Amino acid sequence: MGLLTIGAFARAAGLTPKALRLYGRVGVLVPAAVDAESGYRLYDPRQVPLARLVAQLRRIGMPLAQIRTVCALEPAAAAEVVTAYWRRVSVDTAARARLAALLVRDLSEGSTTMSSMSVRYATGCETGIARDSNEDAAYANERLLAVADGVRGPGGAAASAAAIDALASLDLTNVSAVEVVTALAGAVTDADRAVRGLATDEHQPATTLTALLRSGTHLALAHVGDTRAYLLRDGELSVLTRDHTWVQAQVDQGRLDPAEAGAHPQRALLVRALGGGRQVEADLALRVAVPGDRYLLCSDGLWAVVDRAALASTVGAGADPERTVRELMAAARAAGAPDNIACVVADVVAG
Repeated sequence: MGLLTIGAFARAAGLTPKALRLYGRVGVLVPAAVDAESGYRLYDPRQVPLARLVAQLRRIGMPLAQIRTVCALEPAAAAEVVTAYWRRVSVDTAARARLAALLVRDLSEGSTTMSSMSVRYATGCETGIARDSNEDAAYANERLLAVADGVRGPGGAAASAAAIDALASLDLTNVSAVEVVTALAGAVTDADRAVRGLATDEHQPATTLTALLRSGTHLALAHVGDTRAYLLRDGELSVLTRDHTWVQAQVDQGRLDPAEAGAHPQRALLVRALGGGRQVEADLALRVAVPGDRYLLCSDGLWAVVDRAALASTVGAGADPERTVRELMAAARAAGAPDNIACVVADVVAG
């Protein structure tokens, strides 16, 4: 059988000619030949299975760049990548579902949730023992809690400071849940733009960012990188964020045991950061502030060197935020403090 015209191939593969032209431009499904005189695209019938695979991957929402990778793999390896992709989609969908439920409830109540709570907070930021410069930053006030960890090198400190500065100007009073999440998402985009603006011919600074923005009883969470947010509620410390690191991606794909991740030599390699790669998309979530809650935001200079049990014990000891910050910093120093340390501790209190 000879080569097929784009129309005939589209019918055989269950695609449209428009889709085939797009896939050809991005290198996912390249025509077997292009007529030199007419410019018509011609396809080999043996490309039909590949075209059908592309169509199926598009139906599950896989980006074209990742589809190109999958199509270049052997079937077993491709199956692993599709499994890992769908696992991430499922996690993201569940998080979005929770956010949507909160937004629906807020809109249904027609309320701006007047504040009947306040926040008591403290911050700490130190160079650490093994470093001679500090690229971390920590910030807190009644409405915003944030930590950022600039990637070490030229501009790292400026990047973390610029990221927090982009959020510090937010001034929201008694707005709806929709507005507080939207405002925080927009500020993260501004932060990414600000960090990219620090680039030089030799270096592009980058930084992580984890932030909580409060309006009334709503807390919007934004997260990029491997800084973390924790919640202490009813004596239990839980992690609210997922690290955007190569090691965590390997754990998610089942290629690395979680117990091995903490000691892996590539554990700090980021796959998502402000200023790094393409325009970044932050993880967003919405929480309801509850009196008695305690939030901890910190860089990996704390959570990666102080084990989880000691972290939970210190955060849950009942000391005020200022003392808790001092004790957390001391714990990191006692563990060698090989990196910069930044943390924010904040208590939600009634009235």
